[in-house]
Amino acid sequence: MINFTEFSLKPEILKALAELGYVSPTPIQEKAIPQLLESNQDLKAFAQTGTGKTAAFSLPILQNIDLQNTKTQAIILAPTRELAIQITKNIEEYAKFLPNFRALTIYGGASIDTQIRGLKRGAQILVGTPGRTVDLIKRRQIDLSQIKWLVLDEADEMLNMGFKDELDRILEETPKEKQTLLFSATFPQEVHNIAKNYMNKPLEVSAGKVNVGTANVNHEYYVVAEKNRYAALKRIADVNPDIYGIIFCRTRMETQNIADLLIADGYSADSLHGDLSQNQRDLVMQKFRNKTIQLLVATDVAARGLDVNDLTHVINYKLPDQSEVYTHRSGRTGRAGKIGCSVSIINVKEGRKVQDIQRVIGKKFEQKQIPHGKEICEKQLFKLIDKVKAVAVNDEQIAEYLDIIYEKLASLDREELIKKFVSIEFNSFLSYYEDAEDLNKTTSSRDKDSSRNEKFTDENFTRYFINLGKKDNINPAKLIGLINDQNIAKNLEIGQIDILDSFSFFEADKEYTDDTISKLSNATFNGRRINVEITTTPKKSRSDRGRSSGGRDRGRRDEKILRDKTSFSGDRSSGNDRGDRGGYKPKFTSDRKNSDDKPSYSRERRIGEDRSRGSNDKPKFSGDRNRGVEKPKFSGDRNQGDGNKESNRAGFRSRKPKS
Repeated sequence: MINFTEFSLKPEILKALAELGYVSPTPIQEKAIPQLLESNQDLKAFAQTGTGKTAAFSLPILQNIDLQNTKTQAIILAPTRELAIQITKNIEEYAKFLPNFRALTIYGGASIDTQIRGLKRGAQILVGTPGRTVDLIKRRQIDLSQIKWLVLDEADEMLNMGFKDELDRILEETPKEKQTLLFSATFPQEVHNIAKNYMNKPLEVSAGKVNVGTANVNHEYYVVAEKNRYAALKRIADVNPDIYGIIFCRTRMETQNIADLLIADGYSADSLHGDLSQNQRDLVMQKFRNKTIQLLVATDVAARGLDVNDLTHVINYKLPDQSEVYTHRSGRTGRAGKIGCSVSIINVKEGRKVQDIQRVIGKKFEQKQIPHGKEICEKQLFKLIDKVKAVAVNDEQIAEYLDIIYEKLASLDREELIKKFVSIEFNSFLSYYEDAEDLNKTTSSRDKDSSRNEKFTDENFTRYFINLGKKDNINPAKLIGLINDQNIAKNLEIGQIDILDSFSFFEADKEYTDDTISKLSNATFNGRRINVEITTTPKKSRSDRGRSSGGRDRGRRDEKILRDKTSFSGDRSSGNDRGDRGGYKPKFTSDRKNSDDKPSYSRERRIGEDRSRGSNDKPKFSGDRNRGVEKPKFSGDRNQGDGNKESNRAGFRSRKPKS
């Protein structure tokens, strides 16, 4: 087997690699490094996430860079700030013993003035995100006229994130004579187009088959009713006591919601998404790398650059739309020769999506059954026993208490003592999973028909507030037309609609909650920007809807209900001073504003705060999630209103549920 000493690398670089424990190159390194050391030909390289692509392109650059020249000689573009920071960190480790070497990271969300000062001091290698790089080019702070290397890392992801225009602008600033290196985990047509337009007869190298999942990952999926998706997630976590993984969600809102529910239910979890500040993101990633938290709930974009080799599981809470994104997700586990598991939670209508992904990545998915209570209890029991066997005893500190302990336990024989000891930790699991329902769904035609019928029950709808009412000339037909115009889903089921004076309520298929909010929130009606939020305001009874009079008074009563019970509070403008449209204006509180200035739930967040809270320090949601379901007496309980016992429990991890 070849090792790094056989490459023509500087002694300083080899010394750094030896200090890092690098002995033999990975397949992509073995193919790319000799080629880049010996040739100036452009290179298009494919390798799975986590296979050492950074060393593959950075070591040859470090070998050939002019350390006496402080001008920028190489620019490396990455899709996210996390990945850019990680690349810079790796390069600095490889160049630890190279004199006069400097690398600089430029990315959004950090002080641009600090980055400009760094540019003025000079750096041979720039690592940046496309957006901030273009910003600095426009400010004439970056000089790319002398670069010899241009690296596009995770090129497929940059295109997925819509950075094509930025890439075009950056490439225009670079000289014609340079070596362009394109590295990607997948090669959709857009990546081939970039290579065709901006590379000169590139050599293509590959470590594995293009767009195929890694061989060290087992792919599993669980079929559940939509209402049981979160309950299934908790059972999957509970049946794997040593789980250390990432839970992927599709939107920022869903990511934060699932993380908050897990924390409230006692799980060692946290969230990572674009609404966090850079300091908050750094803190979360540090805790996850240090295994202070077991479960990281993340969006695809935010997780890029998170370099962790020991993940046991990747859980797809919702499947992505693109098979390439699934490949990136699953490639987070099964690294460094270890076996990983990629788990997908789907409903009965998503079976075809699983088949499509199987066909693209060339891997067979195994359908698993959601664990039953007995199976989970057994796993947790034996995990507890193993933990007891492995615990270290401090004889010196405990010695002074042993006589009293022996005296108090003298009346118990060995068997009885063991039973009582185990029951202290275990009774809560036995109690919680007693008579727990079967969450499994099949994909038979009968179940599909049943799934279609379930759409017409309340539990399969999400109820929304929308800031359009009679004063905006809206009616049920126009509202339905407005919803359909957004192309949220084919044959989207719409439930009850209540039109009031200044605002309205409507119900839509729960499966498309995130898409409904995101698409409608970007729409307008008669020039007015639409605001849509999930609400817990009770809907009117059929008898109320059937009355032919009292509409004005009923509207006032409904607005009072909204102020008292909904997930947001507001006031009503008086007189002729009505602002933009007048009437009811919802107020939302959040210390974290998103880019669209959209309202979101109230939640206090401070840098340095440990969000794996106790039960008395729950996340603050605006709105009551407890809808009349009797709460089991566990710490960190949270009812979700579906009547499902699974919605409320504290699980394995940092604290046990109280019996």
